[in-house]
Amino acid sequence: MGSVPAQPWWRRAVVYEVYLRSFSDASGDGLGDVGGLRARLPYLAELGVDALWVTPCYPSPMADGGYDITDHTDVDPRFGTLADVDALLDEAHALGLRVVVDLVANHTSEQHPWFRAALAAGPGAPERARYFFRDGRAGGDEPPNDWVSAFGGPAWTRVREPDGRPGQWYLHTFAPEQPDVDWGDAAVQQAYDDVVRFWLDRGADGLRVDAAPAMAKKPGLPDAGHGPGARFDSRRWTDSPHWDVDDVHAILRRWRAIGDGYPGDRVFVSEAVVRPERLSRYVRPDEMHTTFNFDFLIAPWRAGPLREVIDRTIAGLRPIGAPPTWVLSSHDETRHVTRYARPQPGADPAAPDGDAPVDLELGLRRARAAALLSLALPGGAYVYQGEELGLPEVEDLPEEVLQDPTWLRSGHTVRGRDGCRVPLAWSGDTPPFGFTAPGVQPWLPQPAAWAVLTAERQRTDPDSTWSLYRDALALRRQLPGLAAEELGWDADAGADVLSFRRAPGFRCLVNLGEQPVGLAGRGRVLLASGPVSDVLPPDTAVWLATDGRRPDLRSP
Repeated sequence: MGSVPAQPWWRRAVVYEVYLRSFSDASGDGLGDVGGLRARLPYLAELGVDALWVTPCYPSPMADGGYDITDHTDVDPRFGTLADVDALLDEAHALGLRVVVDLVANHTSEQHPWFRAALAAGPGAPERARYFFRDGRAGGDEPPNDWVSAFGGPAWTRVREPDGRPGQWYLHTFAPEQPDVDWGDAAVQQAYDDVVRFWLDRGADGLRVDAAPAMAKKPGLPDAGHGPGARFDSRRWTDSPHWDVDDVHAILRRWRAIGDGYPGDRVFVSEAVVRPERLSRYVRPDEMHTTFNFDFLIAPWRAGPLREVIDRTIAGLRPIGAPPTWVLSSHDETRHVTRYARPQPGADPAAPDGDAPVDLELGLRRARAAALLSLALPGGAYVYQGEELGLPEVEDLPEEVLQDPTWLRSGHTVRGRDGCRVPLAWSGDTPPFGFTAPGVQPWLPQPAAWAVLTAERQRTDPDSTWSLYRDALALRRQLPGLAAEELGWDADAGADVLSFRRAPGFRCLVNLGEQPVGLAGRGRVLLASGPVSDVLPPDTAVWLATDGRRPDLRSP
């Protein structure tokens, strides 16, 4: 009998998200760059992740932090050069790290040569066919339909035509500086196929497809039924004409066919914020390999909702053979230390009430327990930079430094995502904490209180959050039970406890209640998110060996 083939690396990989401009700055201008990431690769290898997802470093006017792109096959000089990216790929691979790059294909920058040509050409010109230019309603003075932008307000902006008169409107699902491309246009299709090949040819191990459900629109661009003041809420939309339209899957299949022609298990990851029952469509066997799990990210810190999300995720993906992924934070979401530091209602706490009381000690305890929970589940996981340091959201950034488009589009009423994007704290006792050169102001200011959370300090503390992540990632590589793809719940755990087994010989127990839970007879403690004895305290998680063996955390 032949040997069983190894599973593709991405089925259980832990991927570290690098939000590049906030990770590490080698050039000394206060903005993170490719050189800074290259210098920190040994740190990531020591931490024990399997791969990096790197946010865009393409040429960009930076209206949306680099997601407004003028050239998808080059590097912005503020971040480095293509040669720097080639060196990054080589150095990461030498350390055993895979690299996934961002593919932003729903829109370009308004400064992209295509869009500039479209504006100059005027109505009806073929250059405008690459985008959604339409005549307005009410004699041209109103948008062509009622679609809304993810950053607030209408999804349409009117242009001035070459003769100076108000003219057509163009569609932008996100900021006005990010016009949507029309995927019905053959030139668009060919250009992005070439972008996919460009990065795979350079050695990228995969691509993360940004805003995948936005790329297709219903023919005719009919109204969506949004009322006045409607907000972008794609998790609840049904049959939207501008989000999760079925034609998007043809785009994903064409890219998958390209990727399947490359060696080395190249991976495609979709960012698809859709209704739960629609998510599995993005990871059918001929489409994406994995997709982000936003339902897990937004679930409150309560046993019932978390178990429901876990069960629904596994059950939804099992029939098509795709692995789940587990995500706690990202560059688009409030850091989970702070989310968990607030009262946890039954409703979605992804955008918590800023006036609710914050207990960051409680939030950190829960965040550490959530880390062990997510890393114990079958499938893969994502770690957002700084998560391993237990960083909280920075909620008191001065208004004058805020840059997120949501802040501008909301009329300065919604602060946006800058609070989770504050540059990392690497070393030292004062800002910029080793992120950039001494005396240089990072692009967003760091709290002085982060002096106790630096990577330098935590790497020498066996009880730190960094050490917890390092130990958990080491155990993931060693324990046979964490290589399997099955999970069994313990029926007698109690309403406020998550307890599950993974064969052979592994159990994870998480206490989300207010009373301690006994550990007698449940197994030998391998790793815990906080101090444990014969009981498991509230807001604490533990990994247990049920076969009597105890791995060596320090072995390679």
